Amino acid sequence: MPTTRETILTALADLLRTIPHVPVLRGEVLPERVPPSGLIILRDGDPGEPGVTLSPLRYHYQHRAELEVVVQDAKSRDARFAELIASIGAVIVADRTLGGLCDWVETEAPEPVDLPVEGAASLKAAVVPIILHYATSDPLA
Repeated sequence: MPTTRETILTALADLLRTIPHVPVLRGEVLPERVPPSGLIILRDGDPGEPGVTLSPLRYHYQHRAELEVVVQDAKSRDARFAELIASIGAVIVADRTLGGLCDWVETEAPEPVDLPVEGAASLKAAVVPIILHYATSDPLA
């Protein structure tokens, strides 16, 4: 039986997969080739220290997951990157509770960097923090 955390991270990955033509990986290394449409890698991140309420006992998390967003396109890299970031924002705004699994999902602003690649077009990449607010009755559930 999957934990609350795993269920929420899986739902987030599935939501991101609704972005057309953009592969979404989970916890994998950056592949040698980045598709022209870009690539998103979901990192599970850190649930952090929970807040605790009693009666009933609930652990309230502000889990910080991360998306690695990567685009490699010699001609329209900056525009494609901006488009991909906007698409991520749009799908999250459309379902801030991941179908009721999460109390709230919010993003933080990315800090893009240009990464040179020897013999190929450079990469434009950023880490996009995703904060998942949820509660569970057991920190291991």
